Amino acid sequence: QVQLVESGGGLVQAGASLRLSCTAVGYTFSSYGMGWFRQAPGKEREFVGGITWSGGSTSYGDSVKGRFTISRDNAKRTMYLQMNSLKPEDTAVYYCAARITRREVVFINGDEYRYWGQGTQVTVSS
Repeated sequence: QVQLVESGGGLVQAGASLRLSCTAVGYTFSSYGMGWFRQAPGKEREFVGGITWSGGSTSYGDSVKGRFTISRDNAKRTMYLQMNSLKPEDTAVYYCAARITRREVVFINGDEYRYWGQGTQVTVSS
């Protein structure tokens, strides 16, 4: 059974940094494309960024470009989201997602992912 476990969320002040982790259990991590999404109260789910199975390509949502960086370590079965220069509008529950693929394509639509983590809360105070 595929499981994704996020960690690293918390409460920080504007301008601070956080690093989220998403660790996979139960499948061949290197065969999966991965993504990060977030959802704030009363808002739709938003694509934060994604990374191909090889780590060779990444893509980011417009609101986080230049501030957030996604990486992965297939040996550790973990994907990371480094978040710098955090803003209050980054406050949300952050989810990681996975789909099996060996295509060098980042999927930006949440409906294209099959597996999801439970989410981790990130709160940025002003």
